[in-house]
Amino acid sequence: MSTQAIHSEQIESETGKLGMWIFLFTELFLFGGLFLVYAVFRAKYSSDFHTAAAELNTYIGTLNTVFLLVSSMTVAMSITAIQKNQKNLAVLLIAITIILAGLFMLNKYFEWSHKFEFKIYPGSEVLKNLPQGELLFFGLYYMMTGLHALHVMIGMILLTITIFKIRKGTVSQSHYLHLENSGLYWHLVDLIWIFLFPLLYLIT
Repeated sequence: MSTQAIHSEQIESETGKLGMWIFLFTELFLFGGLFLVYAVFRAKYSSDFHTAAAELNTYIGTLNTVFLLVSSMTVAMSITAIQKNQKNLAVLLIAITIILAGLFMLNKYFEWSHKFEFKIYPGSEVLKNLPQGELLFFGLYYMMTGLHALHVMIGMILLTITIFKIRKGTVSQSHYLHLENSGLYWHLVDLIWIFLFPLLYLIT
């Protein structure tokens, strides 16, 4: 490979990384704004927020935290594996990450389903009749956890595409930018949940 081609690939790699970091910062601003709104309303309606938070399942929240923390580790390990040209191991680690993400979504489904059974969902008559603070809590809860769940699903799609790219050889020991960016995105998903979990489930 010529020096010019190598230089061109390096520029492309740096541009790809920069683009991903810019995107990640915009996502952090988005969730940061929601966290700020949550903090303001929690300070104003502390008693109502405390009552509403008691409806959340801390056990499920904790289990989901474990799933995401472990998945962040496996996706990081997959990058190390591809750097060592251990393609099969990289694919296995990414697959484990996707499975853990699936378990997270399954838990989220059960958690939301339980609330839907008690008619606690946006627009329901039960929710409309709750005090203003509780109504705001559940509105923010569904908005933030729903938006986060969407990011989890996008991450799962990106990682699935990465597996196919490794199988095809377009992601390899010398070209792993797609895996690296997918890993960065997944770490963002994990980081957001690390803030969401105590904010919604633990702080009373």
